[in-house]
Amino acid sequence: MPNSRPPANRVISGTWAEVWVDGELWVECDGGQAKITNNKTDVHMCGVMMTDVKITSQKGTGSISAHKVYTRNRDQARSLNEGRDLRATIIMKLADPDAYGSERIALYNCSFDDETLADFQAGNPGKVNYPFTFTGWDYLDTINP
Repeated sequence: MPNSRPPANRVISGTWAEVWVDGELWVECDGGQAKITNNKTDVHMCGVMMTDVKITSQKGTGSISAHKVYTRNRDQARSLNEGRDLRATIIMKLADPDAYGSERIALYNCSFDDETLADFQAGNPGKVNYPFTFTGWDYLDTINP
């Protein structure tokens, strides 16, 4: 990493981001997030007053937000209704023509948490949020100045 601060034009913007679900580009996407939460267990030691922690597992969660343009995840909703949990691979790409490069991350074994069948309000553009969990991930591309 360079010791000097990068100029502001190198800060990556989400404007050029892309989201792919099972190889299909979701062009109506307007945001996304994926993160890993560390699950911790308290550890008490003799002679130490402060409680420490040990990471015992992790949980991957994320969400995709999109404008309501298409009927998405119809098969997913039907499968859940039949007791089947379809899994997906999601690839999120963060890119900006002014940045040092782009970043792509693949999220594996993604399970959508719910299916919004209808959500609207008069006078407002339609929006849908797709929360999910995942159990595997890998950086496909990283940003390196």
